Amino acid sequence: MTSSASVGLRLGGVVAAGLIAAGVAGCASSGSATAAGPATTPAAASGTGTGTGTGGASAAGSATASTPAGGTGSVSPSSGSGGSGGSGTAADACTTGNLKVKTADSEGAAGSTYTTLDFTNAGSTTCSLYGYPGVSLAAGDPVAQVGAAASRSTMDSPSVVHLAPGKTANALLRITQALNYPKTTCSPADTTFLRIYPPGETNSILLSYKSMGCAKTAVGLLTIGVVQPGATSSQ
Repeated sequence: MTSSASVGLRLGGVVAAGLIAAGVAGCASSGSATAAGPATTPAAASGTGTGTGTGGASAAGSATASTPAGGTGSVSPSSGSGGSGGSGTAADACTTGNLKVKTADSEGAAGSTYTTLDFTNAGSTTCSLYGYPGVSLAAGDPVAQVGAAASRSTMDSPSVVHLAPGKTANALLRITQALNYPKTTCSPADTTFLRIYPPGETNSILLSYKSMGCAKTAVGLLTIGVVQPGATSSQ
């Protein structure tokens, strides 16, 4: 899918869970928020990225804890079919330095903001992505992670996406509203970046992105989906 309509279709399966989560969060008293897995300190940022956005923040539906650095381990090209611009043959894993990352097509639903992350192969040879990006909110100078890293959505199973030079893959990110939680549970904090680790990578890309996070890692505001073929940006 290559238009903003694809975001709406992908939201269809998670909005119901979001409504339930938002309702629970809205009724929560101090200390009642759903806990997410604790995040470790990410590696120092490297690479380049472009993109801006706004987001709110709260707990996601069906998800499992995510590691901020990388996503699903190494690429296994033989286990997947050809993706965006790929031939279906084996290819080296895409590295942070060979990818251009940006945000695209944001929509609000059920007390959350959904935005897609586009990963474009800026290299000269085909490479592969498999699994989940690592994503977290960040702020400050030097830039530091704010709150818990994104949990992983279980809506879709990962598969190998082959990217020819100039081709794009995407992953859907949900950011729930921090103000759904009591201040004592969340400890709201303004954030100015998304820190993104391509699947399997330990070097990150920083994207300018204004939002509000929860400084307390017991509250998980972010949920990330698997990398899928195609661009979602309307550009």
